[in-house]
Amino acid sequence: MRKLSYSLTFYYLLFLIGVCLDVFAQTKTDVVAPFSLENGDRVLFVGNSLIENDVQFGYLELALTTRWPNRNLTFRNIGWSGDNVFGDARSYVTTPPTSYELLMQQITEAKPTVVFVAYGGIEAQEGEEGLPRFKQGLNQLIDKIEKLGAKTILVSPIPLFLPTSESVSQKNTAIETYSSVIEQIAKTRNKRFINVFKPIWEVSKQFVITENGVHLNAMGYYYLATILEKGLGYSDRNEGVMLDVSKNTVETSVPTQLLSSTKEAISFVVNEPYLPLPAPQEDGRTIMVDNGRKMSIKGLKKGFYTLTSEKQVIAVASAKQWEEGVVIRQGTSFAQAEELRKNIVKKEELFFYQYRPLNQTYILGFRSYEQGRHKKGLEEQNYLITWLEAQIATANQPKPVTYQLTLLK
Repeated sequence: MRKLSYSLTFYYLLFLIGVCLDVFAQTKTDVVAPFSLENGDRVLFVGNSLIENDVQFGYLELALTTRWPNRNLTFRNIGWSGDNVFGDARSYVTTPPTSYELLMQQITEAKPTVVFVAYGGIEAQEGEEGLPRFKQGLNQLIDKIEKLGAKTILVSPIPLFLPTSESVSQKNTAIETYSSVIEQIAKTRNKRFINVFKPIWEVSKQFVITENGVHLNAMGYYYLATILEKGLGYSDRNEGVMLDVSKNTVETSVPTQLLSSTKEAISFVVNEPYLPLPAPQEDGRTIMVDNGRKMSIKGLKKGFYTLTSEKQVIAVASAKQWEEGVVIRQGTSFAQAEELRKNIVKKEELFFYQYRPLNQTYILGFRSYEQGRHKKGLEEQNYLITWLEAQIATANQPKPVTYQLTLLK
């Protein structure tokens, strides 16, 4: 009996070890390495209005381009409101090409190396009956991208933020079902998938993130960009800085140099690895969101202290508040990032009207005999786009920021 007991114990231990190894293996595969954009990458955004409407705000490109300030990257947005994986919304009076051929043509002409694909929101209106066709279309689209030698990143649709009703609940359930299907396809084809449905829903409980309950506003795209960053495996871009005046020490992974310090004044330089993501403004004021760098300064004598940079007042707080940490949401880095975003918007709008001219039929279509001479003007817009991209690359370079903290007397 004792031998039998020992044998059972031995096999039980082997079973437990096997289970633990299996759990470890599953956990290990769930940890996804951060997605890296390489020098020379051409990033393409394709989808419905979720993609197209960011042309007004530029947050998706801003988030990605600032993560890689020393790499030559190109971004193109060919989102189309109301579009699906078959490009049905892209139809013109002029045929050929068909709407699907036009979608394939536009993807090909962009010469992408990385493609963010965000479909499913329109198709979800077809319910379960539309799932087989959606799967077929999404797989065909991925096949096309693979033939071009580009990487595919699949993005889920977002929910509707309309007043709660049975109809809205049913529609959101359908959207979530389509999101699950996209995730399954991503796993089957070993593609990265970013679920924005649930995170953006949680954000909607704190902020107004849409214009009409359907389309995101500036705040919505700000948060969509941060969710994409997280889905790509990127770390928090606003890691805190901690200084101790009494010990003359710096505790942070952000390169920071302490120039001078006393219990009444301190001077230090922060070498930003990349620019911050500036929050949207409302009536000239930045909306208070969790987007700043927290600065904690210990060892100060009692009193109130003013933080300045380049003669600009950044924040005023008590010694106790500085010790607990004050979130910095303005300054030269934020101003630089905002100017960068504006240039991105200019470039995206210019490209938008180049590949989607309002009088497409007259310039490029069957009535081009009337205004076809303007085709050359559309092509010449490439010079302006290239110039703006050079401005973006220059403005994307982070600069050291020198701060002074002084006792307010």
